[in-house]
Amino acid sequence: MTSTAKPSVTMGTNGTQPVVDGDPTQPIGGVPGAPSVARAQILTTRVVGGRADAVTMTAPFTGQPIVSLPQASDAEARVAFDVARQAQRSWAATPVAERQEFLGRLMRLILDHQDEALDLIQVESGKSRMDAYDEVAGSALAASYYARTAAKHLGARRRAGVFPLLTKTTELRHPRGVVGIITPWNYPLVLTAMDVLPALAAGNAVVHKPDNQTALSALWLHELAAKAGLPDRVWQVVLGRGSVIGQALIDESDYFAFTGSTATGKQLAGQVAQRLRGYSMELGGKNPMIVLPDAKVDSAAAGAVTACFANAGQICVGVERIYVHESQYEDFCRALAAKTASLRLGAALDYSAEVGSLTSAGQLATTTEHVEDARRKGAEVLTGGRPRPDIGPLFYEPTVLTGVTPDMKAYAEETFGPVVSVYSYSDVDEAITRANDTEYGLNASVWTSSPRFGREVAARIRAGTVNVNEGFAASFGSIDAPMGGFGESGVGRRNGADGIQRFTEVQTIALQRGLKLRPFKGMPAKLWAALLSRGVKVLHQLRR
Repeated sequence: MTSTAKPSVTMGTNGTQPVVDGDPTQPIGGVPGAPSVARAQILTTRVVGGRADAVTMTAPFTGQPIVSLPQASDAEARVAFDVARQAQRSWAATPVAERQEFLGRLMRLILDHQDEALDLIQVESGKSRMDAYDEVAGSALAASYYARTAAKHLGARRRAGVFPLLTKTTELRHPRGVVGIITPWNYPLVLTAMDVLPALAAGNAVVHKPDNQTALSALWLHELAAKAGLPDRVWQVVLGRGSVIGQALIDESDYFAFTGSTATGKQLAGQVAQRLRGYSMELGGKNPMIVLPDAKVDSAAAGAVTACFANAGQICVGVERIYVHESQYEDFCRALAAKTASLRLGAALDYSAEVGSLTSAGQLATTTEHVEDARRKGAEVLTGGRPRPDIGPLFYEPTVLTGVTPDMKAYAEETFGPVVSVYSYSDVDEAITRANDTEYGLNASVWTSSPRFGREVAARIRAGTVNVNEGFAASFGSIDAPMGGFGESGVGRRNGADGIQRFTEVQTIALQRGLKLRPFKGMPAKLWAALLSRGVKVLHQLRR
């Protein structure tokens, strides 16, 4: 594997652009085949602010530096909102059809230039290339969907007036203004696309804070948006720690969207509520999978492998709990353990590996802690259960546990790593009860040979999305359908009509002709009230 001397951070000659010393032709993170340091530096020029600070993130595959990232101050973040607010006025006046054309061009650019995106995503996050491709595909689908449907979701709608023919009532949707968006490190491209693109399509400007660890992936999409024709300054990207610029995003946003942990989401929601502004949040999950008695064991085990270990388990909608009917429990555990043990781990920028690395030392520590805690307290490790520093500093084997009990951390806490616990149940009602025994409710999975039975069980699970005979991809890829969480898994929905309409303010305009809604001159009020009451009954019958 190619290696380079560890670079040091200095300030650029203009005093504003941090750079990384060293050979700019070398691949970022010391990962063979990755984009060059010079290319990464070009992407960082798209960041707003960062006059005083810089941080350097490291590549999960190698532990080597990626690039120096400018960090905004509180004041610089607030200036970004001022600039975005000015740009938003003309963008909101742009016809929706033109905004849709922009998204169509962006969709094509994403697909035409996907190789560089795949490289950046892998280097920054450590995920496998197939998992990285899920991000490219999801981003293209989001751009394509709103390119086709934005006008329909945003257009004026006739509503029934109080009196037929005499009352013309119309619902209008206006952009909120400037939307503040915080996106996470685990899916940096697609979660940016699913929030930023509908916000722009609705006529808003955006101030966006991606996570430092995966900022280049978001900046790559920002660069493509400019090439697709997005006016300058409509989408501002700021980098920085939440403790430094988080308050600015709360204070200045006309609407706020956040994806991250439940604990942080609760704190931010309280602050946004103080300003009486709208918000949406996708938060944590401890997602269940139910294998019904009629399910095909081999198919369910194969589906579980993807549902549990995609992105090394670092996926909000991934499965961490599996409930299997007692008649199939032993067979399922054997099949799942065998398929899991055969997974290929690797750190190359190609499709050779099925599972990549964890992204941070913190995620590795949590994963290790959960497995070791379960092992100490009597759980059985069917396969996996150890780090793999021989492949890379943050690799951990996909792990299947049985015998996990409520006193173990892996039982109810979100691991957010490649670990799943398998349990048996005796009847379907028990399985549903146990699946719902959580403060979370983001995603769930049901496996069966009967689609009708599967849908019936799915409807009884308290989760924002439930996939039948799939782990999460069916609902995640169905961009026309809303996606979000029950309980402590979030507030609001992304995707579909909800995904764009959340970024709008709704206005009702009612035009009244002829008949007034008060007694005519000289008419007794009691008679008017009686006539109106009779009219309401008649209208009820006519509108049934």
